[in-house]
Amino acid sequence: MAQRINLDGTEYDLDALSANAKKVVASLQEVNARLQEMQNLNAIFTRAKRSYIDELKREIIKGKSGVDIASLFD
Repeated sequence: MAQRINLDGTEYDLDALSANAKKVVASLQEVNARLQEMQNLNAIFTRAKRSYIDELKREIIKGKSGVDIASLFD
């Protein structure tokens, strides 16, 4: 089965493309892979940021009230 690529709703057979077009497709695939990696990293960093904010809030509450909120849930 021939590999195909879909661009703007039209499918193209990769075997029918020129050598230059195949290089462009390979570059496009690399960029898409890197973009997915960056999106995954963004999700990880967003989760870490929220965790740090939650920890900071607990520390602020502990400092103001003397109550360790985290120990209440453990």
